Amino acid sequence: MNTDTLIKKIEDQINSFEADVDVTEFGIVQSIGDGIARVSGLSQCKASEMIEFENGSVGLALNLEEDTVGIIVLGDYLKIKEGDKAKRTGKILSLPVGADVIGRVVDPLAAPVDGKGDIKTDTEQLIERSAPGVMTREPVSVPMQTGIKVVDALVPIGRGQRELIIGDRQTGKTAVAIDAIINQKGQNMKCVYVAIGQKRSKVMRIVQKLEEAGAMEYTTVVLAGASDSSALQYIAPYSGVAIAEYFLDKGEDVLIVYDDLSKHAAAYREISLLLRRPPGREAYPGDVFYLHSRLLERACRLNADNGGGSITALPIIETQGGDVSAYIPTNVISITDGQIFLEAGLFNKGIRPAISVGLSVSRVGGAAQAKAMKKTAGPMKLALAQYRELESFAQFGSDLDPQTKKALDHGSKSVELLKQKQYSPIIMSKQVASIYALNNELLSDIPLEKISEWETGFYAFLDASKSDLLSDIDAGWKPETVEALKQAIAEFNDTFNA
Repeated sequence: MNTDTLIKKIEDQINSFEADVDVTEFGIVQSIGDGIARVSGLSQCKASEMIEFENGSVGLALNLEEDTVGIIVLGDYLKIKEGDKAKRTGKILSLPVGADVIGRVVDPLAAPVDGKGDIKTDTEQLIERSAPGVMTREPVSVPMQTGIKVVDALVPIGRGQRELIIGDRQTGKTAVAIDAIINQKGQNMKCVYVAIGQKRSKVMRIVQKLEEAGAMEYTTVVLAGASDSSALQYIAPYSGVAIAEYFLDKGEDVLIVYDDLSKHAAAYREISLLLRRPPGREAYPGDVFYLHSRLLERACRLNADNGGGSITALPIIETQGGDVSAYIPTNVISITDGQIFLEAGLFNKGIRPAISVGLSVSRVGGAAQAKAMKKTAGPMKLALAQYRELESFAQFGSDLDPQTKKALDHGSKSVELLKQKQYSPIIMSKQVASIYALNNELLSDIPLEKISEWETGFYAFLDASKSDLLSDIDAGWKPETVEALKQAIAEFNDTFNA
């Protein structure tokens, strides 16, 4: 090989040489404590970027200060020491999502905690994402049946709505949400239950109930227990909605329950105070409203051009002594499209679910109700409002005229009929049938204490011999359907009274 050829070959190799240089920005941990690491040297760090520590732990950059970055550690922070290296990953916090998460219990980083093996998926979803814009949305008009008579009749929820469940502790808030999940069986709806700051034993009991009801076939449980760090409790609802958005993007309907956002706000307050952010009212940081608004705005119903899927959100808020005017409750009430208010007084009287019809409201209203239910439920709301007025008046013990006695009797039967056992949702057509019987005074001969027995027997009668009628009620509210229903009620009443 002559010299010129050799020089040409060397030149070609120099020109085609590509240096494979991996530039990584490292920082040094200046201080660590209470799950918060302060790291210097990460001058190019982005907000919400994932930071990897020397021991393999992962953190989330929340405070970008002049000299240091405030990082919340997602996992065990006790193994991190001052002087350890921390490197940027260049990735915004995301988690693996896919069809395999259905039926599983996962932590907020989508790692399984149910002992059923790994979750196989290649898709990743950002846990923080902008809510869909106004032009991509569709008005809420498709019912989301909960199977709870008092909700479906008087506080209807539509697919894509955000309905707050609010009340004191131990009033049955979680029970309403779990019944709604159980009722989605066969409704072509995925469900996500996010447990924030709950006892693990309680969550495992809920999972067991869902399995018994066959609801885990379409449900994912995201668990950030009371023993988990505030950082994991803070990201849990965002992880839950990221899983829901994976199915939304496929054009599917999803129901998501946040249980509960009071504990979520408390976890965020703890993180903010440790990061030395200025405290505001009740020591919550100034952006605590944004904390929940950016989460709940991600619930929506998309139009056909954008896939036509929906996310229906049921956030839960715990009040103290029934005070709905406290800071966090008023914030969330102003974000949501209505609230289901559970009263301790009703619960203690044995009225379960203990939903206060007067204080509960759905801002979507009849737009998200089936035609049959819309026609039937109207008079019931009026009767219950009238009953509450007369009930307080009747306590004075004065002689009551026949009209008032009749209204009181009708109201007490309405309250009795709206009682319902936990974990036993009722299909819409059966609800319509029983409410129609009540509204049209077809239960006037049935004593108050026999209403529950009548209802159980009536549903069994409809299942056994009137299944076509139930299908007709689902299909619409035609005059011939109403006539057939009237005859069915009369037929059953004859046998029941006999």
